[in-house]
Amino acid sequence: MRRLQHIGLLALSIICTQYVLALDIIPYPLQVETRSGTFAITSSTTILYAVNCRQEADFLLDVLKKEHHLQIAARPYKAPIAAGSIVFTVDASSGTRLGKEGYDLTVDGNKVQIRAATPTGVFYAIQTLRQLIAGGSSIPCCHIFDKPRFAWRSFMLDEGRYFKGEKVVKQLLDEMALLKLNTFHWHLTDDHGWRIEIKKYPQLTTIGSKRDSSQTGVWPSGWNSTTYDGVPHEGYYTQEQIKDIIRYAAERHITIVPEIEMPGHASAAIAAYPFLGATGKQIRVPVKFGVQYDIYNVADPKVLTFVHDVLQEVMDLFPSRVIHIGGDEVRYDQWKNSPQVMAYLQKQGLASPADLQVSFTNGISNFLAAHHRRMMGWNEILGGKVHEYNDNQDAVAKEKLSHEAIIQFWKGDTNLIIKAAAAGYDIVNSLSDDTYLDYDEKAISLEKAYSFEPVPASLPQHDAARILGLGCQMWGEWIPTVESMDLHVYPRLAAYAEVGWTSRQNKDFRRFTTGLPLLEARWTDKGIHWTAAK
Repeated sequence: MRRLQHIGLLALSIICTQYVLALDIIPYPLQVETRSGTFAITSSTTILYAVNCRQEADFLLDVLKKEHHLQIAARPYKAPIAAGSIVFTVDASSGTRLGKEGYDLTVDGNKVQIRAATPTGVFYAIQTLRQLIAGGSSIPCCHIFDKPRFAWRSFMLDEGRYFKGEKVVKQLLDEMALLKLNTFHWHLTDDHGWRIEIKKYPQLTTIGSKRDSSQTGVWPSGWNSTTYDGVPHEGYYTQEQIKDIIRYAAERHITIVPEIEMPGHASAAIAAYPFLGATGKQIRVPVKFGVQYDIYNVADPKVLTFVHDVLQEVMDLFPSRVIHIGGDEVRYDQWKNSPQVMAYLQKQGLASPADLQVSFTNGISNFLAAHHRRMMGWNEILGGKVHEYNDNQDAVAKEKLSHEAIIQFWKGDTNLIIKAAAAGYDIVNSLSDDTYLDYDEKAISLEKAYSFEPVPASLPQHDAARILGLGCQMWGEWIPTVESMDLHVYPRLAAYAEVGWTSRQNKDFRRFTTGLPLLEARWTDKGIHWTAAK
């Protein structure tokens, strides 16, 4: 009899273990408690929502209809709660426990209860529900308490190199939302294309959005390629299209941070308006990828007026408090060869071209701050030697960057991050060797992506809060097609999502890969190409 009881308990243990593993959620929550039983979604199920969660209720209704062919009702919350309900409760006082994005989810046989401090928390609970019901119309009973590790969890799409269009961007936003990524970093201008309509300067798109041909290749050998496709490439977003995409992202609780490059990576703009360049010469939009020489003449007041005008239209479009101004990979040759620029540098008492860049960047930071915005840029905006093509004496800055700036680190060693944090700068960690999606799987495997730690091990604990989070970047030089982009993005996007959301103690690569098949099935169903994990 005891042996039979032992066998029964062992069988129950195996069943329970399998049941626990059945909660395949990416990114994995902070606390998960599985319980026996399921909640069945039927035609009589009703969503009861707090008055400020109608948008989230509509989102879940749409998901259930499109993904599960289930049509249910929704109405504002009113007690008592009927059995078979999915209930959204928002209580701002729970913010100290849950934060702005956290949620408390309880599923039992009679109802689903979502509690959050904000509608954003409700929305993220819905994303967890979507993964729990991926296999049908029932939800396993459980209790989940969850909130993110980092506030900044971004994916960047570079369209300066290849324009992708509204449909592709919205599909990316859909996948970001499911994975609880909250920031879409939109790289809209670069040497090889200007992708945003600026009404005051129409030639930015009539000229700057077009190039005659494109260098071809794959990462990393493509940089040395001498082959060009001879195919014209063009494309840009009208302001009305951008407004629509911003609305679409906001419905998914995603902030779009636009990046408008300055003072380098500006060849497309200079091709449209030659007075912007340090040489003043007419150029064409480049067809060869890599860092170009042409940069803005920041000593010319007309150029500063142009930059302010562009940023004003950008701010009028984008509600994001953060505006990214690039600032990376500025070759100083043209400034050094320009009598006007060098005279300006001396007049301003600046010691080096790097000081000139910091001074210019501080001016942009002040302009944005006057409009209640905050500047962000790549880590070159701090000044300092990070590229071999600038001389040591040119790259070292004595000028101090405004502490309003958010620094996105991509280049150099982690000591630079530690120094910046100690100096009081807020940081997004995007080190290229760990987060660049244009790198192939040999350089950044799925496991390496998953293992990325945004907080350097040697960073003092008192500076850890300076690390706002992480970004993963899909640079565009070698992804001319949507398929080539997708193969680089998926499934590594899911790994970075878990890096940003899941607590360190809950990270487990084996558990993560066990949960991937549900996402892979979804991607296949959506026509998204993905690379099989190795």
